[in-house]
Amino acid sequence: MGRLVFFFQEALRALKRNGAPSLAAIVTTVVTVVLLGMLIPIFQTAQGKSEEVRNELSVQYALFPDATKQEIAATQHQLEGLPHVAEVVFVGKGEALKTLESELEDKRIVEELKYNPLPNSFEVIPDDAANLPAIQKSIFPEGQNGKPISSIINNEFDNTFGQQKVEQVTSALKIILTVITALLVLASLMLIGNTIRLSIYTRRREVEVMRLVGATRWFIRWPFMIEGVVVGFVGGALAILILWLGKITIVDPLSNKVSVLSAQSTSTLAFPALIAILFAASIIVSTIGSGVTLRRFLKV
Repeated sequence: MGRLVFFFQEALRALKRNGAPSLAAIVTTVVTVVLLGMLIPIFQTAQGKSEEVRNELSVQYALFPDATKQEIAATQHQLEGLPHVAEVVFVGKGEALKTLESELEDKRIVEELKYNPLPNSFEVIPDDAANLPAIQKSIFPEGQNGKPISSIINNEFDNTFGQQKVEQVTSALKIILTVITALLVLASLMLIGNTIRLSIYTRRREVEVMRLVGATRWFIRWPFMIEGVVVGFVGGALAILILWLGKITIVDPLSNKVSVLSAQSTSTLAFPALIAILFAASIIVSTIGSGVTLRRFLKV
């Protein structure tokens, strides 16, 4: 117990004596944790939006107006039996008109219609967005000269183009954010390691003298590792304070107005869990960085 207290006293004394390198290490930790704390939720939001768009992908087929109820029921059963089809929803022309009216900014366009020009249709929902092309080929087989599998199916609504474009954009954004996150983590480890290495380099003579007078490697290493713990603790705490202030002053007030920010509340990684991970990571990286960097100076 006495030796542990001695190590802590030596670590705190060294931090005060080497204020500039210690401050640089703390600032580096703060900047790194804040950047990761901002980038990880953005990555999760992009991933969540991508999955949301994929789940909404479907294909819709218009029906001939003279189709009977028996033919509609039989065709629906036939479509439900196709591979990779999760659900087939019948959309009546009245429901389709209401949907169109809700999507239009100028409601007078619908009000001025003398009759409902929209047809009845089937909305075919795939079990996975990747299987949508296979479903389309099953409904309109290539070997039937463009004819559908049911005689009451007229044509396919081209309503998946915009959704697929959104999916492509969100998927590309997810890949870009993954690369950026990996590069940021790598750069953070190198930056923190170099900052700690600079701090230890300024005290290399002290380490060499301790080795020459017979101090063991771990006797020398423990104060430096405790310094790493202190640097990681202080840097992580300051970064968490900045992230928390940003959350309550910026993210939370705007979450009801900006859909991207509102997605943070449904993130798979909650804010307390994110904070705990970042705080633990800052301490672990600083501690390991101190211990590993010191190895080269212990070779006397």
